[in-house]
Formats: sequence, structure tokens, C-alpha cells
Amino acid sequence: MTYTGEHLIPGELGHLASIVSLVITLIATIAFYKSNKAILPEEKKSWLKLARAAFILEVVAVITTIACIYFILSHNLFEYFYAWDHSDKTLQPEYIFSCLWEGQEGSFLLWTFWNCVLGCILMIRAKKWEAPVMTVISFAQFCLATMIIGVYVFGLKVGSDPFLLMRQKGILDNAPVFIDQATGLFKQNYLQFLRDGQGLNTTLQNYWMVIHPPILFLGFASTIVPFAYAFAGLTNKDHSWTKYSISWAAFSGGVLGLGIMMGAAWAYESLNFGGFWAWDPVENASLVPWIIMVAGLHTNMVYKNSKYSLRTTYLFYILSFSLVLYATYLTRSGVLGDTSVHSFTGADMSIQLISFILIFFIPAMILFFIRKKDMPTIKKEESLYSREFWMFIGSLILFLAGIIIIGKTSIPVFNKIFGTKIAQPEDVLFSYNQIQIFIVFIIGALTAFVQYFKYKDTTKAYLKSKLLLPTIISLLVTIAFCSVVKIDYLEHGVGFLVAIYIALFSAFYAVIANISYIFLVLGGKIKTVGASVAHIGFGLVLLGVLLSSSKKHILSKNTTGIPLFEKTKTEDPAENITLFRGLPIDMGKYMVTFVGDSMNTRAKQRVFTIHFQDKKTKEEFTLHPYWLKNNRQAEGFGATPNSKHFWNKDIYAYVSSWQQQGTDTTTFRASEIKVGDTTFYSNGMLVLNKVDVNKPNEKYPTITPDEMLMTLNMAVISKDGSKFPATPMVLIKKDNAKVIPDTVMAQGLVIKFNKVLNDKDGKLEIGVKESNSLNDALTLKVIEFPFISVLWIGVIVMVIGFWMSVYQGVRKLKAR
Repeated sequence: MTYTGEHLIPGELGHLASIVSLVITLIATIAFYKSNKAILPEEKKSWLKLARAAFILEVVAVITTIACIYFILSHNLFEYFYAWDHSDKTLQPEYIFSCLWEGQEGSFLLWTFWNCVLGCILMIRAKKWEAPVMTVISFAQFCLATMIIGVYVFGLKVGSDPFLLMRQKGILDNAPVFIDQATGLFKQNYLQFLRDGQGLNTTLQNYWMVIHPPILFLGFASTIVPFAYAFAGLTNKDHSWTKYSISWAAFSGGVLGLGIMMGAAWAYESLNFGGFWAWDPVENASLVPWIIMVAGLHTNMVYKNSKYSLRTTYLFYILSFSLVLYATYLTRSGVLGDTSVHSFTGADMSIQLISFILIFFIPAMILFFIRKKDMPTIKKEESLYSREFWMFIGSLILFLAGIIIIGKTSIPVFNKIFGTKIAQPEDVLFSYNQIQIFIVFIIGALTAFVQYFKYKDTTKAYLKSKLLLPTIISLLVTIAFCSVVKIDYLEHGVGFLVAIYIALFSAFYAVIANISYIFLVLGGKIKTVGASVAHIGFGLVLLGVLLSSSKKHILSKNTTGIPLFEKTKTEDPAENITLFRGLPIDMGKYMVTFVGDSMNTRAKQRVFTIHFQDKKTKEEFTLHPYWLKNNRQAEGFGATPNSKHFWNKDIYAYVSSWQQQGTDTTTFRASEIKVGDTTFYSNGMLVLNKVDVNKPNEKYPTITPDEMLMTLNMAVISKDGSKFPATPMVLIKKDNAKVIPDTVMAQGLVIKFNKVLNDKDGKLEIGVKESNSLNDALTLKVIEFPFISVLWIGVIVMVIGFWMSVYQGVRKLKAR
């Protein structure tokens, strides 16, 4: 049957390209392997020529596959499930790429693409290591190609085909509008009923999600290069690979670190969990391979300069790539679906994802233990005053930090495998922080002083002459800084506060000692300062994390006492101030006004305008947090924060709930009162101060002789001590009484004068109504993050340092 309107060519071409990719990578893998094993030069060269041609064809096939998916997405071809599941007609063009890698298939293709790029570079530069290294990379390409092939082998599904049509997916089979009831088949014109897609998840409709995933996946992909060199060394019984892997490890550390922190920036700007890091399992799964890769880079440098730590270098590079594969399982198998805010689902690929890990990890570890006894070692113990000793200690501590993080993150996996019911701690963030704070102190300190040691041995006099000044300066700077910027984070007791102060010293020490090293030891030579610059950046990252987290302060205490939502695990109404349109509300340091809202139809954003005025300095600024309509499976709106950046802090805000003016169904409650009396409402009390008769005011500046105006001057006092004036009135003219209520928006109160109960006693009756529907209202969460800019500056400096190290390593290899 021919179906009207279907565009089959891009899907057929893309699927063909994915099949070609699968087959040709297997050919490339075999050819590279045969080239590596060949003894005769001509045979080696012949196999290598075939392998290179196959890999180039693989590159073309991968690019074609990606281009076909992009075409399907950009042209709204909703007959394809991938387009329907990830896009819609209202999506802004710049987010088409976000649609591409929102799905598992697209993210695997992105990973494959970067492997293609890295493979092409290695074919040019790897020289004698080309064949064994490319054998590993080509085989990885084969494994990744199986992830998007979407076929069944002996009843087991292998991969997921991104080019499946909606009618092939089966999800429309039970929808009568698509099915011809007479034949039970799809209607030939079924596409006219399929007018739009589900849309892209709101959290991904952010510019960071256009640039963050490519960088992160380049980081993930790059971890295979040191692994491939290590595997090639084990295969060929040749340990000279360590000279070439250092630059690649530095490259991987820099790019993966940048990708992770781009994700932190995205979380800070797009998610509403109130910060840049939440120890979310997906965050941890990307962090741990980076930690192990950095540990491997340092032991690699130790071996290069002293011949110690070869075994550890092998182990760390194997583990780093294996943990990338494990992270792939964690984030794409669905095992973290209940514990992570942004993991993929798709448990049907669990077996394939586990196989992906084991097919690399097990052979590498078997070879490692077989070759371990033949690896050259130095019998002489390392000196306590040698650089290699302390670099090794630092690497082990990094490894320990990674193991602790991945162990805690893997609790759902343990529960699934062993049937246990280990519960997550009540305070997940603190369960990580209470351990990592001490690791931060040790790593920061090691980062500061280890470079001052020389390889093999260092005299005490030399260390004292070089380290004394930066140590004293760091101590003085820490004391001075903490005297001015007082940290009183007592949420977890005095012990943890002391640990924060110690870690702060360590961070300052890392920055100051490395700056001193550049000038006191290296003489300011730019070509050799890569490692020190990276360490300075790392110190700044630690400093920014410590300061912004320990000094983080919630400004939006709910002074109105009016909650618009019930307390949940993630949000407390007491930490979300309620604002009414056009009414300034006191919020501690600031007077805050909900100015209004507008609809950005192009971006599907409801943008809120919130005006802030500093009560002391009178400085003013405006924030525009917004809600983004999420068409995907009727998920409603997603809140996106907005921040005002100052040199020393960020004011970060998001709208946690929003209420448009609705129908008011509450009634007035009568209350008896006289001058000096108090009556109560749910959030405080009302005091009648005095009654004015025929006194002009703003509403009635003039009163005619035949009118009588009675004004009740009242004070509304909320439970938190906030005071609001209220002046309900009644205007009497020719025996007609006009009741003029007064509204206290901030408390949701309407007060009106009812009648005089007793002239002699001065007793009056007023009506009091409490309502949340008096005006457009929202609740706003506002957080102050001090010195968070130090964190972002540190990331930039650290990445620059990594890149300088890469350049330095490449330059040394060229000079050989």
C-alpha cells in the first residue's frame, strides 16, 4: 500500500548509511588488526591502506546518517517517529540540533561523529601506533553502530532505528482516526491526522543545550584514545605509547572538564533546582571518568619522568574509558529513572549497554593482569621528597574520590542486581559533601606544593626557600578574606564549618602557590606553564564552589504569609515569596515588585517582569524569569531562572508558581470592633486605630455639605511583623450609603465597613474576607550566590591550562 504524503527517501538513505557504517567499521577493524599483526612491511602497508579507505567511508556514512536525521527534523516529517517524538512545528530552528541529540540514537551518532574526527587525526599523527590504536577505535565505532541499527537477532533487539515510521512503531495502532476499520490497516492519508509532534523537552530549549552536548560527547569520545594506546601497549608488549598518550589525556581532561561545567552552567540557567550542581547521578556519571582521567594523566607524567607508576597508568586509562561506558549504561538503561532529573529511559537496551562495557573492560583487564608481571618496575622506593611520590598520592586520592562518588551513585544498580533495598540518604547533597570536602582540602594542598618538588629527590632547603613565601601569603589571604567575608554555614554543625575554612585555605593555596611557581621557578616562561595554569584554574573552581555554596542565601522568605502551593520535597512555601501584580513587597534587602507578564509566542515563553530595588543603595534592576510551555505529553510549564550578575554575587530567581486572577468564591466574615480593639485573621491581626469623619483623603479630596464620609484607619499586622495600612470607608449621601472596601493585596485581605452597632460604646461591625484571587499573583524563589563568578572564571583558566599542556606536549614530540 502507498501512503499519501510520506517522504521515504531520507529515511531509506539514512538507514542504508547506518548499515554501511556497521559493515564498513567491521572491515576497518579487521584491516587495522591485520596491519598491526603483519610482519612483512608490504603486507602491513596493504592492510593499512584498506583500513584507512574503510574508515574514510565510515566517516562519510556517519555524516550521511546525521544529515538525514537533521533533514527529517528540520522539515517536520512527522511520519518518522524520531521527528514526532522530539520536535514540533513551533520549535525554533536553533534547537533542531537539540532535538537530534535528545534521543538515544542521536546522542550515539554524536559520539560516533567525534570518534570519526579523532580517528582521522590519529591516522595522520599516530605513526607506528596507528594500526593498533585505530583497531580499538574502529571496533568502538562498530559497537556504536549497532546502537542505531534496530534489528532483531534471535529475538533480541539490537539497537534502535531512528528512521522508523510512525506506522512501524505501533503506537498508533489503537487510534481509530489512523486505522481503516474495514481492513485494519493504516489509512492511506493517515498523515493528515498527524499534524504535529510532541515537541522538545522544555529544559533542552536553551542555547547551552546546543553547545554543551557536542563538547561533552567530544570529551567522552576522547577518553578512548588513551585507552586505545594502553590497549595497544598491552597487545604489542610495548610501553613507549606513554610518550604519546600524555597530550591526548590532557586534551581529554580539558574537553571533558569543559563539557561537564557547561552542563553545570546549563543547570544553573535552565533548571530550577537552585544551583549549578546537585550531585545528580547523571552529573556524577560524567564527573567520575574525568577524575580518573586526570589521575591517569598525572601517573603518566610520573612514568615519563621517573619510570614509576606504569601499572597505575594502564589501570587508570582503562578505567576512565570503561567508566564512560558505565555512565552510558547508567544514563540510558532507565536504571536511574527514579533518582535522576535528566536520565534517558529505554530499558530494552540494557543487555546491549552492559555488553558494550564488558566487551572492552574484560579483555583489557585480562591483558593487564597477563602483562603485569612483565611491566618494568623500579625496585628502589620513591623518596618522600620527590615529585613522583606526591603526584602518585594525589592520583590515588583522586581515584578514591571517584570510587566513592560512583559507588554512591550506583546504589540503584546494586539494588537491582542483588535485590537489596538500600535507600538514598535523606540529605543526598550532604552525604557527598561531607566526604568530598576533605578530599578537596588534600587535593588543593597537593596541587599547591607538589610542583615545587623535583623528580627523584628534593632538598629541604630548596623547598623551604621556594614554599615559605607562598604558604605565608596564602595563610594571610585566607585569614583576611574570611575576616571580611564571614562564613557562618552551621547547617551541618561546627565540624563541617571548620572543614569549609580549611578547604578555603587549600583553594587559596592552590591559586597563590601556582602563581608563585610560574614566576619563582619557571621564570614566567609561557611555553612551560600549562600545568600551573590548569592548577590555578582548578584552585579557582574549588574557591568558587566553596564560597557560592557555603554563602548561598535564600532571600525570598515569604513575608506575606500567603502560600500559593503546598509544601513538597523540592519546594517550601516559606522560601518562596508571594507577589501580587503592581504591589511592592518587602523582601529583606530588596523591595520586589511583580510588574507584569507577557507571552513570547515564538519561544512559547510566558515571561515575567520582576523589579528589584535595593533598600539601602536604591540600586534597581529587573529580572525576567520565564515559564516555557511544554507540549510534550501535556507536561504543562517548566520554570526557567534568570540572574542578575554582579562582580561579587548573582541574584538568581525563578517563578515557582503562578496564579492568574480568578473567580473569588470566598465571603466576608463579620467582626465586632471599636477604636483600640484588635481582631484576627489567619495570618495576623487587624487594629482599629481611629475613625475619621469628613476628613478628605486621596479617594475623596473634597466632601460636599450633603455628604458624610466615615473612614476607619486600621493597621494590618502579619505574623512576621510586617505592617500594612487599611482604610475602609462608607460615604453617606441623602440616606444612601456607599460602602468602599479596602484591599491589602500583600495579605489577600478585603476589609469593609458594615454598620454601627452601638453609638455610645463606639462599637462597629466590619467585614473581613481572605482570598488568593484578588489579583494576578506568583511565588518567587530568590537566591543569592556570592562569588559564583570565581567558579566560571576558574573553569576557563583550567581549560586554557589543559590546552597549553596539549600544545606543550605536541611541541616536544615534534622536537624529537
